[in-house]
Amino acid sequence: MAKKPAKGGGKPVPKVEINLEVSPQQGLELLTTLQARFEKNMSRHQGLEWFKIQTRLEVQPEKLATLYAMESSGGEPDVVGYDERMDEYIFYDCSAESPIGRRSVCYDGEAQAEREKKGVYPAGNVMDMAAAIGIELLDEDQYRELQRLGEFDTRSESWIKTPADIRKLGGAIFADRRYGRVFVFHNSAPSFYAARGFRGSLRV
Repeated sequence: MAKKPAKGGGKPVPKVEINLEVSPQQGLELLTTLQARFEKNMSRHQGLEWFKIQTRLEVQPEKLATLYAMESSGGEPDVVGYDERMDEYIFYDCSAESPIGRRSVCYDGEAQAEREKKGVYPAGNVMDMAAAIGIELLDEDQYRELQRLGEFDTRSESWIKTPADIRKLGGAIFADRRYGRVFVFHNSAPSFYAARGFRGSLRV
């Protein structure tokens, strides 16, 4: 049986709020959290050293603010690689389930407007929220790369970057892990569900 969107009986779903304001104390606490997660999950970033990453974050407050928004919305960001050519460390949202603070959202602004015309109000949309946070939505290859580092979205789903030809036809794609495998599905872009959020990446 098909799932029903999280309509809330036509009542607006509480809008997702993105917080990019980071006090000095919050910044220190975030760095402590990120370091602890980094050291706990060394298999995600073998050969990398935290102090180099922290040094870079300390001189890029805008990146730290983005990581704060990722963290405060439930993403649990962690380092998943290093791009030698660009000299950039790569963070992904690594929460076990799709970030809890970014759910019940349509794919993009056009899809959200289409839904709201019908009197149904999602919490926002993926593309605008990702831009507000300062992250790039994971595409299918990146999502599968994440899933090779562990098991994610076993009870939830995550919107992923949708090819233009699919979006042009009104659709969007999402993915999850079930039965030990990663699955990619399609939905209408205006759809939104309480168990579906999105994951992003940040380069530092």
